[in-house]
Amino acid sequence: MIQTFAALLIAHILADFVLQTRWMVARKRRPGVLLLHAALVLASAQAVTGQPAAPGLLALAAAHLLIDWVKLRLPPGLGAFLGDQAAHLATLALAAALMPDLWASGYWPGLLPEAGAVLTGLLWLAGLVLATRAGGFAVGLLMAGLAAAHPPEGLPKGGQVIGLLERGLIFVLMTAGQPEAIGFLIAAKSILRFGTVTASEDRAVSEYVIIGTLASFGWAILAALATTRLLATLA
Repeated sequence: MIQTFAALLIAHILADFVLQTRWMVARKRRPGVLLLHAALVLASAQAVTGQPAAPGLLALAAAHLLIDWVKLRLPPGLGAFLGDQAAHLATLALAAALMPDLWASGYWPGLLPEAGAVLTGLLWLAGLVLATRAGGFAVGLLMAGLAAAHPPEGLPKGGQVIGLLERGLIFVLMTAGQPEAIGFLIAAKSILRFGTVTASEDRAVSEYVIIGTLASFGWAILAALATTRLLATLA
């Protein structure tokens, strides 16, 4: 069951945060685009589990479509994003409970002698995507209202790149068993930001930076802890 859940989780992260483009997100209210996303969800689940004909995966894709349809009718924001992902995780857990042998009976364990190691590697990569790309969406939604009132100055998309890099570094350090090194990352960022904040003497900017940094670091740490825990159950 744990292997099946891990495989379905990998497929979900692949479909939602890698294969789903910004073009698709912007046009997802169109029925054709929503169906295209559901088709990618189904294809990802079929590919990762090695079960191209499992009817349960079709039901899982239909549930994903329904959850996304409901989300599109809610006010956009961090709450809708987190609720959407929580609902998806619940359906993945239910699918794994109802189809515990989905991974074991798929193609990959028979084709690949080290299928378990491949699954572990894919899960780590999925966790990295969750920490970086999914974290970018979550932090961006959290900061959207603050950015509207106090738009930050700097390089175009500079903050996004910094966030991706810092969350990626934190995830790697946490999963490598070196959480104490995160303190040096926090110190380095604080030193680099100190001159800007004191020069501008803008309390709003300093608070904006602190909130964004804590949210970014917190998301990456939680993603790393969840990934590490799931990897331990697969070992």
